[in-house]
Amino acid sequence: MMTPDQILDRLNWRYATKKFDPHQKIADDVWQALEQSLVLSPSSFGQQPWKFFIIRSPAVRQQLQEQAWGQSQVVDASHFVVLAIKTGVNNEDVDRYIDRVAEVRKTSKDSLAGLENAIKGFLKDHPFSQQIDTWSTKQVYLALGFFLYSAALLGIDACPMEGFIPDKVDEVLGLPAQGYSAVVLCAAGYRSEADRSASAAKVRYATEAVVQYVD
Repeated sequence: MMTPDQILDRLNWRYATKKFDPHQKIADDVWQALEQSLVLSPSSFGQQPWKFFIIRSPAVRQQLQEQAWGQSQVVDASHFVVLAIKTGVNNEDVDRYIDRVAEVRKTSKDSLAGLENAIKGFLKDHPFSQQIDTWSTKQVYLALGFFLYSAALLGIDACPMEGFIPDKVDEVLGLPAQGYSAVVLCAAGYRSEADRSASAAKVRYATEAVVQYVD
């Protein structure tokens, strides 16, 4: 188990890497842990309205770079992930999830009726019911946070990226036909010695400015 000081050290070490070393690759076992950090991420109701596309093709990454304002992280990082939402989550997606719960927990679907009704009721009555993709997007950012934190603990540099043209990224990857849409990108690998951002002081507001106790 890590100590509080060790965790804080890792969090102070991490930063949004601007320039990656294209020659350093993440070891397979380390990557598998990072991949599982995405799979094991929390989501509302456990619904997991997402898919994570790991882009291994250099040619596809070059196409994505064109749609991400030419940012070098897309092609230079060891690994590159497109985090996407399942668009238009509906009752069929709930049924699929309930089937999975029953399978994993070795129980009957009837015993899960309360959970099923709760999720379907949420989708119908929630203020975002007409904008359910907004809800799904929030879940994807939970997964991104888990990924960034796990990368920091493992000594892997990462850079979350919102600077891209979603429709174009969707088009390159053929996501609409699969029922998905890109929300955020993330590059992972090892920082280049030429990345001046690595030595820049981390800028955060003082703790008392952003943390308030309510007793």
